[in-house]
Amino acid sequence: MKERKTLFLTQAALIAAVYVVLCVVFAPISYGEIQARIAEALMVLPYFTPAAIPGLFIGCLLSNVIGGSILPDVIFGSIATLIGAIGTWKLRGHRFLALLPPIIANTLIVPFVLRYGYGTNLPIPFMMLTVGIGEILAIGVLGSILLSVLLRYKGVIFRGGAAV
Repeated sequence: MKERKTLFLTQAALIAAVYVVLCVVFAPISYGEIQARIAEALMVLPYFTPAAIPGLFIGCLLSNVIGGSILPDVIFGSIATLIGAIGTWKLRGHRFLALLPPIIANTLIVPFVLRYGYGTNLPIPFMMLTVGIGEILAIGVLGSILLSVLLRYKGVIFRGGAAV
């Protein structure tokens, strides 16, 4: 039992760290009104392990703080990631449907943060379009590639539903 908790915490911490590193390395496209967060490709990880849920949430929260985001962005952007990660976990039996919750959560939540948090004077439907495109590129394209690679090596990397 103790080993499982340790494995869960280790996985969550590693996922959070990788998320933060990807946001920092790709900072010019990770923050702002029009963004394509490469780190969002990691949103496929709840497909394999529930440890990805807190890992992605904490990684997003920390990267938003490090990136200088305002408090509403830190809170609601991270909640969008949490909702998306939970949705991916719940849809893990459906390879392509599992990619939709993080795309939808961010597309619906982030534009309101941009408008009411940052005062961005663009129409919310337009920001939904731009955020949605960024999410489709990050999760739909890069995340799909990552998911395919991880599925190919699932027996090597993952045992019993947990990453090793």
